[in-house]
Amino acid sequence: MASLQDQLRGLVYSTDKGRLCPDCAEALDECICDQLSEQQRLATLDGIVRIRRETSGRKGKGVTTLTGIPLAEPELKTLAKKLKQRCGTGGSVKDGVVEIQGDHRELLKSMLEAEGYKVKLAGG
Repeated sequence: MASLQDQLRGLVYSTDKGRLCPDCAEALDECICDQLSEQQRLATLDGIVRIRRETSGRKGKGVTTLTGIPLAEPELKTLAKKLKQRCGTGGSVKDGVVEIQGDHRELLKSMLEAEGYKVKLAGG
């Protein structure tokens, strides 16, 4: 990790390019940091979708999380929308993890297997 001095010395704005990305120092219009991080996320996946029920950090409310879906962010959001509509609940997509409100593990497993994904139920 860079020291505080290195972080403060970086160029933030250029009269030629406008605002600059703090990571690659390119103009924000030309920055490809998001694409590279998305490619790295997809490269680390093993092709197995894991479905688990979580309550930690949610004040006791249960949430079904789906991790390991090998899709890019826009396709992941459309899949999440379809899953939420089928379950009749809300949810979100955060950092490649789809969160569906409530316990819908069996329904989601059958839906994803019908779409052709390899699915495992993880956790308790």
